[in-house]
Amino acid sequence: MTKQIITAVLLVAGLATFVGLGVWQLQRLDWKQTVLDEIEAQIAGEAEPLPANPTPEAHRYQPVAIAGRMETGELHVLVSSRDYGAGFRIIAPFTTEDGRRILIDRGFVLNEAKGAERSTGVMSLEGNLHWPDERDGYTPDDDPEGNWWYARDVSKMAATLNTDPVLVIARTSTDPGIKALPVTTEGIPNDHAEYAMTWFLMAATWVGMTGFALWRIRRRNVGVRGPDQGELSR
Repeated sequence: MTKQIITAVLLVAGLATFVGLGVWQLQRLDWKQTVLDEIEAQIAGEAEPLPANPTPEAHRYQPVAIAGRMETGELHVLVSSRDYGAGFRIIAPFTTEDGRRILIDRGFVLNEAKGAERSTGVMSLEGNLHWPDERDGYTPDDDPEGNWWYARDVSKMAATLNTDPVLVIARTSTDPGIKALPVTTEGIPNDHAEYAMTWFLMAATWVGMTGFALWRIRRRNVGVRGPDQGELSR
């Protein structure tokens, strides 16, 4: 009987823990979706003039409208697009009408268009300020001499192209041969539904395992006591 009680207590405690964690993940899912909706609304907002001193903390994803001159020289960042396959993001220097020199992520080209000529000169565009965090311990080292980059490291790219550490990701076309890749929330992870399902499955597994353990204990106890008196009399 003592083993049955202990097992039953463990069953209830484990079930409560796993279900509680699953419910918490569902709450996190609602919170994260609210955050993503707010970011989406910010990304799609009305474009404003480029801030005087943009920072990642205050201006990430802010829509901006700029006019000036797209300069020659560009960096090629290796990417793989779900819709288009392997290719490169084109990062180019841009001088605004007030003389500021910044970075523009013009968008995506296929591998074979890496060295193609692209439109430069006077133009206007809309986009979003962004400071991507794409580098981790597995990211290869960039090859500036060969113009092969593996992450949009704003500070490093700005130093290479002699610009301010400011990146605008174009959401309007800057060249017929470049596919604009505007900022979206697709790259922001939201795995809380999967986490919740994992905890609920663990709760079901826990119930099954402890239920089986209770059944084994009961069978063992019946075997130790032997048949009841009614069976002996027969």
